[in-house]
Amino acid sequence: MRKILSAVLVLMMLVSLMVPGVSAAEAKSDDIVILYTNDVHTYVDKPLGYDVLKSIKDDLKTQYKNVLLVDAGDHVQGTAYGSMDKGEHVVKLMNAAGYDAASLGNHEFDYGMEGCLQVQQWAEFPYLDCNFYHEENGVRGDNVLDSYKIFDCGEEKVAIVGVLTPESFTKSTPAYFQDENGNYIYGIAGGEDGAALYADVQKAVDEARAEGATKVIGLGHLGIDPSSEPWTSTSTIQNVSGLDAFIDGHSHSEVKNETVNGKDGKPVVLTQTGSYFDNIGMLVIHADGSIETDLITTSPIEEPDLDENGEVKKDKHGNDKMKVVGYNIASDLYKGEYVADAAVQAQEEQWVDAIQTQLGEVIGKTDLTFDNFDGENRLVRSQETNTGDFAADALYYLFDNMDLDVDVAIMNGGGVRNKAVTGDISYLTCKSIHTFGNVACLQTVTGQQLLDALEWGARTAGTGEECGGFLQVSGITYKIDGEWPESLQKDEKGVWIGGPTGGYRVHDVKVYNKETNAWDDLDLTANYNLAGYNYTLREMGDGFNMFSGAVNVLDYVMEDYMVLANYVKAFPEGVVEASNSPLTAKYSEFNVDYSTVNGSGRIVMEAAQREEPTEASTEAATQAPETQAPTTAPAAPEKAESNVGMTVGIILAILIPVIVIVVVVLKKKKDQK
Repeated sequence: MRKILSAVLVLMMLVSLMVPGVSAAEAKSDDIVILYTNDVHTYVDKPLGYDVLKSIKDDLKTQYKNVLLVDAGDHVQGTAYGSMDKGEHVVKLMNAAGYDAASLGNHEFDYGMEGCLQVQQWAEFPYLDCNFYHEENGVRGDNVLDSYKIFDCGEEKVAIVGVLTPESFTKSTPAYFQDENGNYIYGIAGGEDGAALYADVQKAVDEARAEGATKVIGLGHLGIDPSSEPWTSTSTIQNVSGLDAFIDGHSHSEVKNETVNGKDGKPVVLTQTGSYFDNIGMLVIHADGSIETDLITTSPIEEPDLDENGEVKKDKHGNDKMKVVGYNIASDLYKGEYVADAAVQAQEEQWVDAIQTQLGEVIGKTDLTFDNFDGENRLVRSQETNTGDFAADALYYLFDNMDLDVDVAIMNGGGVRNKAVTGDISYLTCKSIHTFGNVACLQTVTGQQLLDALEWGARTAGTGEECGGFLQVSGITYKIDGEWPESLQKDEKGVWIGGPTGGYRVHDVKVYNKETNAWDDLDLTANYNLAGYNYTLREMGDGFNMFSGAVNVLDYVMEDYMVLANYVKAFPEGVVEASNSPLTAKYSEFNVDYSTVNGSGRIVMEAAQREEPTEASTEAATQAPETQAPTTAPAAPEKAESNVGMTVGIILAILIPVIVIVVVVLKKKKDQK
């Protein structure tokens, strides 16, 4: 009996020991978590970073059986932390954080196609894109990357389908997709109506479903900006069946959770984190199949900033100064604490310190504020800014100081990346303004090419920050009629192929004349020496194809951030003031004033008060676009002349019937007599 009792007690003890283990296993949720990022742009020195992301993923793995981490593109370019080694350290940080998959963004091509392929070699996770392919003689070949990957998550098999924006051709550089003879050897399915993009996504979804996927998640760098139509994530969802959710990037939009109906009428969850590690996305696939998304963000913990006597410091308005001592995490779905993974944090800090050491030397200072933003709106992509002026002037100064005949300098707004800059100026400051590593060039172009470039850059002016090709300028001024309908000609890849068919939005173009110290009308038949960067002048960046055939004067002279540094050091004692530029010291009427963020008035948004083109004139222009280029710089049309013509027409329209009636009445009276 005792033996039996002992055996029972032992068995009970074993069961009691086993029960906690079973309970712990059951405590983990069967729900599936997908963490996601997009458009980080190498901002590795912010409160949220790869160190905190790794900690969050590890914490969630103690709560959920299946946790994935993915990125929707644009992670290897943006700051000096990416450009100094072409993204290598950033990709290594992504490896350390535990990424499971990523899609390419257009900025993954900023180091050339070789650089893009090298990034994929560094990665310990797969890159996925269903519409990026090899091409030969205009014929599509195999895809460059896998279209999707299926993750086994217990009862569910989750497919991640990668999608690349066709805008990569122009928002990186078309030349990167070509061979040395200008033939395209890589393609990105898009189509003018989006059909080619939708077909590739549908094919990937269908193949993943056929392979057993029970949930299909799009991981796309498409965005929701209207200017990206028809290649937006919204339009893609609406034209594809079988998607469950779409993790997006490209437009830097904060989309916590939106629902868009697919082609089959099924609701699809759309989400995007914003940009620059401001948020981390969290998607949960619940056991019942429903999908929930949220954005994990941080809120600072502040306390009074004390001086050496223990008194609270005051600002210039007499208010108590506060200092940030930590952060809290804010999220409806994630309830963890703000903790950084020690190993990844050390890796981040080591790289940040290395860059700060390399680029931290102070070369100048300013009491001004150079900026490109109004809140979260990037003004530099739709209007003049003082940083845009400064960047264009730096290019002009570079070649002028080399005793080369430079007439005009242009700087694409998308290449000016900084937020507020004031105080000490270092190489790192310059690198925060120009992050891409483009190189200065000087070309001889015609006035017509200049006008077409200004028009191309102004095609979306005044409508937001969609166009990175908006041109900041030096040595030239112009006005933009934002109400005039845009009618530029472009190919299916969004590359310029001809001027507007319905008239130019840009008018009153003036070029500085060094000999007379005056501003002359642009002569479309004259030649001008144009300074810019290889991205715009040589490689069709942002679709600037009108410079094809231009004569190179001097090529690949200096990297972009060094052009800025060179200009800063040319100011008296390196002190940058509103109007003490070395350019104005040499050319008194050059128009340099950096005092306000909105610039010095080189670019003016001004409606020219023209009549819109008639259907007949637009049709004629379409049939013969080469005849539409004006022979002189376009000026603001005279409203008075058009009003006179209109008035005369109205008077005649009224008088003629009256005269006819009078004649008829008189004739009848005469007949009656």
